Amino acid sequence: MNKQEFLNALDGALTGLPQEDVSERLAFYGEMIDDRMEEGLSEAEAVAAVGDIDSIVSQTVEDTPLAKIVKHRMSTKRKMRVWEIVLIVLGAPLWLALIVTAAAVLIAMYAVIFSLIITLWAVEASLFISGLGCIAAAVLLFFNGQWLGGVATLGVGLALVGVSILLFFVCVIASKGLFRLTRLMVRGIKSLFIGKEKS
Repeated sequence: MNKQEFLNALDGALTGLPQEDVSERLAFYGEMIDDRMEEGLSEAEAVAAVGDIDSIVSQTVEDTPLAKIVKHRMSTKRKMRVWEIVLIVLGAPLWLALIVTAAAVLIAMYAVIFSLIITLWAVEASLFISGLGCIAAAVLLFFNGQWLGGVATLGVGLALVGVSILLFFVCVIASKGLFRLTRLMVRGIKSLFIGKEKS
């Protein structure tokens, strides 16, 4: 594939994004290919070194803010026919209620997952602090000569600290999962707008 074929394919794959972003990406990758050719690579090698179009498109979509994509999608000018306007107005009670319900369900699901993760972190922190408190209490019991109580309290404190350390890793994995879920949701919403633009 030569440079022009690559840029044409990239231009077609980026349909649905704001034109300024598409032009910026095309200029960037065109310049990158030129730089590689100046370094001694052939045109085909320079194009291959840039990467495949699918990963470039997915990185571009991820880098473009959702608000910018929505604004571009909403600003696309097309005259609506009278019957389309009538259908939109008459169907508003139905489609508006469905959209609000779907959005409320998604937000509620996300809020439940987010609150579960916050609860996990709170439990982890309370276990750790309780464990440290038990260890400090064990030291005081040892100084007061209460060896049996001190050993028992020290054992409980070490157990709590150990459980909190294990729970820490669970909290980190759950938090990373939530961030991945958030990125997937945003990417899905972006692809909905971009997909409508392509069709």
